Amino acid sequence: MTFRDDRHPYVIAPAPDAPRLTRAVEGVDHTGAAATLRVVEERPLTIFLNGQEIVTAMTIGDYPAYLALGFLRNQGMLRDGETVTDVDYDEELETVVVRTDRPTSHEEKLKKKTRTSGCAVGTVFGDMMEGLEGLTLPAAELRTSWLYALAQRINTTPSLYLEAGAIHGTVLCRQDRPLVYMEDVGRHNAVDKIAGWMLTEGEAGADKILYTTGRLTSEMVIKCAHMGIPVLASRSGFTAWGVEIAAQVGLTLIGRMRGRRYVCVAGAERLVRDADPDQVADEDRRHRRKGAPA
Repeated sequence: MTFRDDRHPYVIAPAPDAPRLTRAVEGVDHTGAAATLRVVEERPLTIFLNGQEIVTAMTIGDYPAYLALGFLRNQGMLRDGETVTDVDYDEELETVVVRTDRPTSHEEKLKKKTRTSGCAVGTVFGDMMEGLEGLTLPAAELRTSWLYALAQRINTTPSLYLEAGAIHGTVLCRQDRPLVYMEDVGRHNAVDKIAGWMLTEGEAGADKILYTTGRLTSEMVIKCAHMGIPVLASRSGFTAWGVEIAAQVGLTLIGRMRGRRYVCVAGAERLVRDADPDQVADEDRRHRRKGAPA
């Protein structure tokens, strides 16, 4: 079974040819021959909320405003009903200043810091479970035909991963259509950029699916829940706390998606199995990501 739909292009797609995102480096391969390859750039980005410095993140440097807004939103530092009056990015100083219509202070939250398991070392401020009390996500139906269509389309989309590797991707989807595809050196950055786009565009999460290449940890599940997205899927595996929180908030959690295979560990009752796995083609070797079997 081959899925293809060119009628609906991405709203935002990766830009693997963008000159600021990669650079060429010289090396020597296993035979001793000279080798030239493209590698992903990393840049610091310091995020301020009004006059307060919040965090410095290592990022590839695209969509800094979305990253700042999404990070602050997912940390509970931008709350519902709060008005963002300005987002000022200074490329030379590598800073983003987010300004709101009222003063903010997060001294106490900044004192309580948790290092996460992100590949680029993420940080969560305050109580990780803050805001999840009583939260129940919409009981959204999930068709397996959507999962197979999304995996085939996303994994064959030109991307920094296919160009240079060493990067994570996260995609906001509706049914079988991928909408916004973000990449970054840390999976948490890619998710925050999507959260920032949703906040900027006023896009709700209730009818969305979040697809990621990274591990389904507690942090990823919590971010997805804060974004109001009821389905989280990944090519990678799970952590026990991630599974526990997904069940608590009513999130459908699917991992180890490779070719025709997947495992659903929360929300299986919401799956509609409308596609025959035996009719789904295995992945082409070129598009297999880290962790996929040879």
